[in-house]
Amino acid sequence: MLKTGPTNSSQPLAPSQGLSSAEAARRLAQYGPNDPAPLHRRSALMQFLSTFAQPLVLILLVASGVSGFLGDWVNASIIAAIVLLSVILDFTQTYRSQQAAERLQSRVAPTATVLRDGNWQTLPRRQLVPGDLIQLGAGDLVPADAVLLQAKDLHVQQAALTGESMPVEKEATPDLADDSPEAPGRVFLGSSVVSGTATAQVMATGRNTTFGDIASSLGKRPPETEFERGTRAFSIFILQTVLFLVLFVAVVSISGKKNPLESLLFAVSLAVGLTPEFLPMITTITLSSGAVRMSRQKVIVKNLASIQNFGSIDILCSDKTGTLTSGQMELEAYLDPQGNPSDKVLLLAYLNSLFQSGVNNPLDSAILAHSSLDTAAYSKLDEIPFDFERRRVSVVVGKDAERWLIAKGAPESVLEACTALEQSSQTQPLEATHLAQVGAMFQKLSAQGYRVLAVAYRAMPAQMAYQVSDEQDLILIGFLAFSDPPLPDAAGVLQELRRNNVQVKILTGDNELVARHVCGQVGLDVGQIVLGDEIHRMSDPALSQIAERTQVFARVSPAQKNRIIRALKTRNHVVGYMGDGINDAPSLHSADVGISVQGAVDVAKAAADVILLESDLKVLLAGILEGRKAFGNVMKYLLMGTSSNFGNMFSMAGASVVLPFLPMLPTQILLNNFLYDLSQVVIPSDNVDPSFIKKPRRWNIDLIRRFMFFIGPISSLYDFLTFFVLLKYFQAGETLFHTGWFVESLATQTLVIFIIRTMGNPLRSRPSTALTLTVVLIVGIGVALPFTPLATPLGFVPLPMGYFLFLFITTLTYLLLVEWVKRRMMARAFD
Repeated sequence: MLKTGPTNSSQPLAPSQGLSSAEAARRLAQYGPNDPAPLHRRSALMQFLSTFAQPLVLILLVASGVSGFLGDWVNASIIAAIVLLSVILDFTQTYRSQQAAERLQSRVAPTATVLRDGNWQTLPRRQLVPGDLIQLGAGDLVPADAVLLQAKDLHVQQAALTGESMPVEKEATPDLADDSPEAPGRVFLGSSVVSGTATAQVMATGRNTTFGDIASSLGKRPPETEFERGTRAFSIFILQTVLFLVLFVAVVSISGKKNPLESLLFAVSLAVGLTPEFLPMITTITLSSGAVRMSRQKVIVKNLASIQNFGSIDILCSDKTGTLTSGQMELEAYLDPQGNPSDKVLLLAYLNSLFQSGVNNPLDSAILAHSSLDTAAYSKLDEIPFDFERRRVSVVVGKDAERWLIAKGAPESVLEACTALEQSSQTQPLEATHLAQVGAMFQKLSAQGYRVLAVAYRAMPAQMAYQVSDEQDLILIGFLAFSDPPLPDAAGVLQELRRNNVQVKILTGDNELVARHVCGQVGLDVGQIVLGDEIHRMSDPALSQIAERTQVFARVSPAQKNRIIRALKTRNHVVGYMGDGINDAPSLHSADVGISVQGAVDVAKAAADVILLESDLKVLLAGILEGRKAFGNVMKYLLMGTSSNFGNMFSMAGASVVLPFLPMLPTQILLNNFLYDLSQVVIPSDNVDPSFIKKPRRWNIDLIRRFMFFIGPISSLYDFLTFFVLLKYFQAGETLFHTGWFVESLATQTLVIFIIRTMGNPLRSRPSTALTLTVVLIVGIGVALPFTPLATPLGFVPLPMGYFLFLFITTLTYLLLVEWVKRRMMARAFD
């Protein structure tokens, strides 16, 4: 049942009225935001407290409590302080990044046209309340469940509610007893306007809508993005490694008759060191920083996880209009079937464009630019809206006692409904010679790059309504020729996209002659053009092979565009699709990254993952490169955590087996890991090599695994060398051993970022200032700690000066060896 809002009667208000801001605010507080499936946003306090719910954090806090209970307040305080600092750092960085991302997303939030305080204004859809008066037009998403007060040729697509794929006609009616989606006098959230206009009164919002019930019952997570799948696979890999190593260390330590509590703390601290617990934070910061940078490039990301997919795009599918061309159509000629200029063709086309109520498009705007025509004597009687099956739109107009149906659309679609043509003001049967004549003219105009529409008409009798079946026995009156010049920089941007390994495929509804002409002007290697009729006859496996090697598809319907995108995805491509029309929504959903523009219809913007504030390929390219940079910085953190950091933790596990004491105290491990993680927080600000962003990048768990098994052991090798030097040359006792290894492990695992952060020569790749200063500062803190008042509570002692010479040589040779191994691994992984 439809739930109605707080109106004084069951009948809607008069359309001249509207809610005051004060009344709307009261109802918003009463009924809540107009969101059918709201995200449950926790308060900042609850988000902060939830960070303590991580298993390792809880274990450490319990261990800290046990240590305090047993009288070891120093260790208990150190553990608690390090855990608290880690949680605060994690929360503050993540929270700030999320807030920044939400501010960006609010810029492209759905809106509605609402009557408030006596004025029509555009407001966020979330602010609608029961009783609001709204306006609807072609391309709009219906923002709430509403009763129609006025409707003009209104056709609504409501497949999400009823499963019916064809648009249904709606009209204002006094009978409001029927409150189902099929009711002619009601419109519902979750549907969209295909054509026509309307004024309606909101009766239900948010979860109280019919669509809200559906959304709540489904309540499913959206499909995993490639980025999320990669993160999950990495997490499982790390979890398996950590569990094995920690259980091994715990069993060996306890069986070696070491202090059970200390052994447990050591094992848990080792798990903390092995686990990239800051991965969610680093990922959030990196992606949100990328989103902010992309917004400066006029690209708004609606979902942070889409950024990595955006950078991974290797095929971009788009129509040519507005992408290769300006999209600013100009009507160059209006010709009769013989190719002569005809004012009657212009008049009938003008009436069709003037009275049709579908989405405004550049072709109609070009026709309506001829505003000198006198049309005051004509009135609109009915409309048969455009659809992609018929590929034409018809209006029925009246003048005095006469009525005409005027059709305008794709030439082949209009001609199939014609049985006659008009020549020299005489109507003649449409014969084969005429078809050949108009066909040749159409072909000639198309080959010159003109977009061509046909215009036809017929006299109509008076009747209550007009249907598609009335589009027959039409008289062809002539053709319209439109120019849409290529963008001046289109050829250069396409070349840049190719250089950055993004292949552009054109999916257009235009005929093949126009497509070939325009694509040739901007330097696209067209080759063989595949037509929609051919796609219709292809199986999906055949289409997947054809789609991969074809550059241009012409005369394709929206459904065929969707098939092409799905076919490319089966070939393991990451596909972006750029669209701005009502029928682009399925393709925007199917693509790995749906891309729309700020000026697109609501349906397209709602389906898209990324919104371009300018319809410009340069803006798109800038966004793709920012996506690659963001992914590159996430990968740096992962490779760091699974190489040098893993090597140090592996060394601890090995040393715990052979040493008579723990190789490092649990508090020292936690401090070492905290300082290491602190040095990684600024990775999102780091520069990314131009060579890295030249190609689309995807998750490579095999590369991460190889880094762990090749770079990690190098770190362990140098750790064992340090053990040997400390025990043999410096005759180190337990405390000096702990101190020396703490400093060496911190220095090597943090400084190696300068090697791992680049695929090439680190001396030629400049890190960000923030990363350089932070890493150097952390190493300096590690070296200075044994000489500060904190040394005693932390279990450190001052190191002999000779040790620092060893530390310098060790660190330098370690970095050189890692660089040598890295070069070979990277060459194999990315070339």
